[in-house]
Amino acid sequence: MASNETGDVTGTKDKNYNLIWYVESCLSNALRLETYIKDAERDNDTELVELFRKAQTDSRKGAEFGKQLLRGRLGS
Repeated sequence: MASNETGDVTGTKDKNYNLIWYVESCLSNALRLETYIKDAERDNDTELVELFRKAQTDSRKGAEFGKQLLRGRLGS
């Protein structure tokens, strides 16, 4: 469902809200992947461990990049 919210309801412009959502989603994904990594390690599935670790690293990078953009946008 598309939203027409432009900051009137949340007090945050769509683009900033979307960026906040993105950062939170990346961080949440990194946490969730930690569980998947432990499950794969317990099953000695090195392929999945590698996949999930790479995905976790990518999620952390996405979160860091998003936080940098957010600092710049909210700081001005």
